[in-house]
Amino acid sequence: MSMQKSTYEQDNFIDTSRNVWNYSILTEEDIRNFQAGTNYRIYQKMGSHSIQVMERWGMYFAVWAPNAAQVSVKGNFNDWQNNEYALYPRWDKSGIWEGFIPDFHLGEVYKYHIISSDGLAVDKGDPLANFWEKRPLTASITWDMHYDWQDAEWMQTRKKHNALNAPWSVYEVHLASWMRPDKHDEESYNTYPQITERLVPYVKEMGFTHIELMPVMEHPFDGSWGYQGAGYFAPTSRFGSPQEFKAMVDAFHAAGIGVILDWVPSHFPYDAHGLFMFDGTHTYEYADMRKGFHPDWNSYIFNYKRGEVKSFLISNARFWLEEFHVDGLRVDAVSSMLKLNYSRNEGEWEPNEFGGDGNLEAIAFIKDLNETIFRDFPDVQTIAEEATDWPGISKPTFDDGLGFGMKWMMGWMHDTLRYFKMDPIHRQHHQDSFTFSMMYYYDENFMLPLSHDEVVHGKSPMIYKMPGDEWQKFANLRLLYSYMFTHPGGKLLFMGNEFGTTQEWNYKSELPWELLQFEPHKGLQTCVKDLCFLLREQPAMYEEQFHTHGFEWIDLNHRPESVIVYRRKGTDPKNDLLVILNMTPEVRHDWKVQVYGKEIWQEIFNSNDKKYWGTGDVFNPEILVTELDKNSALFEINVQLPPLGAIVLR
Repeated sequence: MSMQKSTYEQDNFIDTSRNVWNYSILTEEDIRNFQAGTNYRIYQKMGSHSIQVMERWGMYFAVWAPNAAQVSVKGNFNDWQNNEYALYPRWDKSGIWEGFIPDFHLGEVYKYHIISSDGLAVDKGDPLANFWEKRPLTASITWDMHYDWQDAEWMQTRKKHNALNAPWSVYEVHLASWMRPDKHDEESYNTYPQITERLVPYVKEMGFTHIELMPVMEHPFDGSWGYQGAGYFAPTSRFGSPQEFKAMVDAFHAAGIGVILDWVPSHFPYDAHGLFMFDGTHTYEYADMRKGFHPDWNSYIFNYKRGEVKSFLISNARFWLEEFHVDGLRVDAVSSMLKLNYSRNEGEWEPNEFGGDGNLEAIAFIKDLNETIFRDFPDVQTIAEEATDWPGISKPTFDDGLGFGMKWMMGWMHDTLRYFKMDPIHRQHHQDSFTFSMMYYYDENFMLPLSHDEVVHGKSPMIYKMPGDEWQKFANLRLLYSYMFTHPGGKLLFMGNEFGTTQEWNYKSELPWELLQFEPHKGLQTCVKDLCFLLREQPAMYEEQFHTHGFEWIDLNHRPESVIVYRRKGTDPKNDLLVILNMTPEVRHDWKVQVYGKEIWQEIFNSNDKKYWGTGDVFNPEILVTELDKNSALFEINVQLPPLGAIVLR
């Protein structure tokens, strides 16, 4: 593509005898906005771009290094000599170094050789590179992002898939370990095309509405799971090229599946080629380590006060939405961004100007981020991983909220797992903790997560969190998932949870797919599949999922029996569902439930079905209904409740 010169550069002579021409595609407005923290498309002009200047094709480079005394481009093309291809500092003292190298090709490996004002020399990858060498190599690669998208129909209609009144069942995936060509070799990776061939049909067959990918941005260390990133503007080269990643997103869209990316604007690692001490000083991170260092993750925190950093991060969010057509960003570790005292002891942090513990700069950044995304991409979602009681996470910024579309419901996850880990005989004494989620549910737009964090570091896989013998463990887990899918809000399930993997997740090995030859695991997988389709096919499960109208407790008065009943409601009363949970292994025959308004009910789901590895002998082919009060339309339903089972009536 041919780019126009800025007004400034058009008036200046270009010395074509030099290795690097003094040329810019950045305008003064670009620079002002970059410094102000409002240039949200820096990827269009910074980094490396193939352009034509004076009838010569080559590569334009622009990098922000405000404390540098000299910046050069080096790579295979010049045998990694340090100072041959020196970039020019901009006249406006913006800290941007730039220049055009004629006859420089796509696919070239390069780094920036930066000499700081203190004489420190560092070699850095390009913060805006779109492609990197496969680790352990650490150089950037010049690349073209062109791709012919085939998802026009999805993009035109995706608002209905990503709206808050749409079904949300999210399958969380770590691409490297979902499946490997050689399951015993941690260096064995499927390519993006191979992942597409295997993963897309599986997610579609299972009925999930969305997939969430743990961070795919380029990262040096596999053991960080992608959460310690170095290349924010590039999908990892472990599996292939940016175009192959785009083709994978395209294929998900063709299958009617939304794509959410984990995104980490909270911290980054100290790898020598990355963002840390980029120009010999604290460029991207806070200089004050009370704000700039993250003790939990041994990493560094972005300086949200700096306009250039803010432009970098919001541009990065836009980049994935614009260039890769993704449908949402799940923002990692929001709690750590909001709180100055997060994981810090007394004396290890400094209060803000008002004496509080909020990071005012991070709060302003998050609000601007969400306002920008929903302004430019109104049909996507941002989802916060936030574990505190910070108010208004998913409220609009005009209502003094942070502006996210949804928030992970960590309290629901902790309370639910604590309840299900109990011996069923004790559940009668802890019903209040089980039902507590609905006391604060309407404070936010919640997504219920059973994520990777719950099946690592000694927490055990989901199946072994459940009490009892093998049959009871699987019945309990089917009951838990039935409760999760019929509870209001979005749902997220980590890979392997759907078939009851018997080992904690390990990023070095693939999921134990061989378990599916055994009936309990295959039955659990079938149960999750049916729950996914139940969610999609029953409007009462999602139409009013974030409104008080969409949920009603029917019976909480049978604590000794631990039977809980609630109603899910959509916009049309004829679609109402009744959910009955039997939390003990006792069969409950002729169980009576009183409901208003309906005299004909049908069982449409039973977690004890034989195809799920249930007993299959307690079910409701016909439901006896007795009218109790004609004037108020009060009816009594008589049903059979399976042990450790959930039934859904319509």
